[in-house]
Amino acid sequence: MKFPVFTFVGIVHLVSLGSGRAINKNNISQRTFQEIKEEIASYRDVAKAIINRAVYGESQNRSYERLALLVDTVGPRLSGSKSLEKAIQIMYQNLQENGLDNVHLEPVKIPHWERGEESAVILAPRRHQMAILGLGSSVGTPPEGITAEVLVVTSFEELRRRAPEAKGKIVVYNQPYVNYSVTVQYRVSGAVEAAKVGALASLIRSVTSFSIYSPHTGIQEYQDGVPKIPTACITVEDAELMSRLASRGIRIVVQLKMGAKTYSDAYSFNTVAEITGSKFPEQVVLVSGHLDSWDVGQGAIDDGGGAFISWEALSLIKDLGLRPKRTLRLVLWTAEEQGGVGASQYYQLHKVNISNYSLVMESDLGTFLPTGLQFTGSEKAKAIMKEVMSLLEPLNITQVLSDGEGTDISFWIRDGVPGASLQDDLYKYFSFHHSHGDTMTVMDPKQMNVAAAVWAVVSYVVADLEDMLPRN
Repeated sequence: MKFPVFTFVGIVHLVSLGSGRAINKNNISQRTFQEIKEEIASYRDVAKAIINRAVYGESQNRSYERLALLVDTVGPRLSGSKSLEKAIQIMYQNLQENGLDNVHLEPVKIPHWERGEESAVILAPRRHQMAILGLGSSVGTPPEGITAEVLVVTSFEELRRRAPEAKGKIVVYNQPYVNYSVTVQYRVSGAVEAAKVGALASLIRSVTSFSIYSPHTGIQEYQDGVPKIPTACITVEDAELMSRLASRGIRIVVQLKMGAKTYSDAYSFNTVAEITGSKFPEQVVLVSGHLDSWDVGQGAIDDGGGAFISWEALSLIKDLGLRPKRTLRLVLWTAEEQGGVGASQYYQLHKVNISNYSLVMESDLGTFLPTGLQFTGSEKAKAIMKEVMSLLEPLNITQVLSDGEGTDISFWIRDGVPGASLQDDLYKYFSFHHSHGDTMTVMDPKQMNVAAAVWAVVSYVVADLEDMLPRN
């Protein structure tokens, strides 16, 4: 994929950047891009100091060790669970002990769903116990379960074409894996589409690029006016097994039991800490990851790593005695896995100050060895970010890619605030996320060090520039 290349000649006439003051005060900087480029270049020594401390110095492996201590002792942190609330209280204490500013908890209400006991057994043509993971917000089955014949399909189009065959059956989706954003529609909407044609339940091939007989969970969404049927993910291997059997005309019967229940919303918190800005304290560069996880594995890659390199970014900056012009705000979100619930409530509370947000950053795609920064913003802002990323030449990580993303920062990006996310090995990430395999064993302390260095350099430099990032 090709991205725009900017030169001094081609961009000077474009640049009219918002000043360090809030952009709604109509205070416009007339600095040329060359002047901004020279300002960013002046941070090379600071960037090297951050990199050296994070990757080679006394802070190396700190984010890994901090994360391991939390997830080894607390475990997975499902929305509404006691383990999530325990993790929040631990992080609140940790951030205070780290000496960060304005450490506080912001109350939110979040969903509370529990999977209960669950099982799925092929009864015919032979008995075979399958590994399953119920999907978030799924209803349960009756206590005796649902026993029914199976209809295997590879797409929603095939399901609609074969709708007369689906009534009274369990629909099994054996959709091919294209990429996560394309294939996840089957997990999110599989139950609704199956219910529309009269199915009793749905089983979805796990949305993953690789499997060693590992089911992957995740959120699914019901639709008003459509019956709610039980839904779970099965392994790639079992989806393909049933697909092969069906292609031979062999009748398949499955018994599904799910004890899933949804309870009243629970009270929880987003966890916040800052380094207060020295010149424009009301303005914000936000760094973030989510503290909640699914209830399997340890929530180490999704999103313990992202949360802890975000904390590490502030720690590194504080260790070096740096205080940027703008406030660096760390937010550890809650209930991201249920659709950015905590982040949505944060946005509603803080959007009145949207003009003071220079950049929002979220790490939620793993903390393996970064390959670059994904960014959404104006062409002017992207040109500036390319200069900021050039400070990471010592790590050979300088790419600025399109489409900065993150469930928790999407509200701000939608409203025009520049947004950034960390890009790394998505194949590895989606092999483990939302599964029992999401543990510290997958994490690499050296790669986390590099990810933390990238996160710290970008957040500090953007927060310390004389001007806010320009918007469209």
